[in-house]
Amino acid sequence: MTPIALHALLVGSLAVGGLMFLLWLIHLPLKNAAIVDAGWAGGLAILGVIYGALGGAYPPRAVLISALAAAWGLRLAAYLLFTRVIGHPEEGRYVQLRRDWGGNIALKFLLFFEFQALLCILLSAPFLIAALNPRPALSVFEYAATGVWLIAWIGEFVADTQLSRFKSNPANRGAVCRVGMWRYSRHPNYFFEWMIWVAFALFALGSPYGPVALFAPALMLFFLFRVTGIPATEAQALRSKGDTYRQYQRTTSVFLPWFPRS
Repeated sequence: MTPIALHALLVGSLAVGGLMFLLWLIHLPLKNAAIVDAGWAGGLAILGVIYGALGGAYPPRAVLISALAAAWGLRLAAYLLFTRVIGHPEEGRYVQLRRDWGGNIALKFLLFFEFQALLCILLSAPFLIAALNPRPALSVFEYAATGVWLIAWIGEFVADTQLSRFKSNPANRGAVCRVGMWRYSRHPNYFFEWMIWVAFALFALGSPYGPVALFAPALMLFFLFRVTGIPATEAQALRSKGDTYRQYQRTTSVFLPWFPRS
């Protein structure tokens, strides 16, 4: 790894690690660990900007990868902050974690928050790879990736907006959202989130060592299906909505948007 890459990685690691520590301190009196989700998205936006500024890439490339990372991360961070933290009780999945973890909750959440910082560093590999590429022209991969990113960003924004509007209506309390994209997928927001990472990896393919970035969407898919994404979300939905959500599971695709089953 070059000195420029090491410097950018060190600055980025310190920034996102410090951010998560600050958010951990804030969450203690707030008693709402969901702030870590906003920090995860915001941390990746910060890393994209830091890498773009320090990586020494061809300026249009550096600006473009920083803009894509920031526009995605900051929008998602703001959405999560206003829909899960500010003025909201702690989400059921974090309440369940407190029950499952037992004692030393503060320390365990500190480790959890800093693990999210580590995850940010790993997932930001496409940003760093692209930000180190000095080649004085954008490649077909970078143009194609920008198009995929735009479609995915709009899709995620629409899915989040539809869910937020549904939840804001008191008449829908306890009901399952089946409006718009949620009629065709139980997790359209996660699907388009994953497509964002496909776009970031595709962007990095135009740079030396670009194939290394393919692990980012693969890792994201693993986490969505096996760790903190779909399993935790569906477990909480089953606890809060019961048979209504089980019926939704039987008729609606879990991830890829598709026509509902009868």
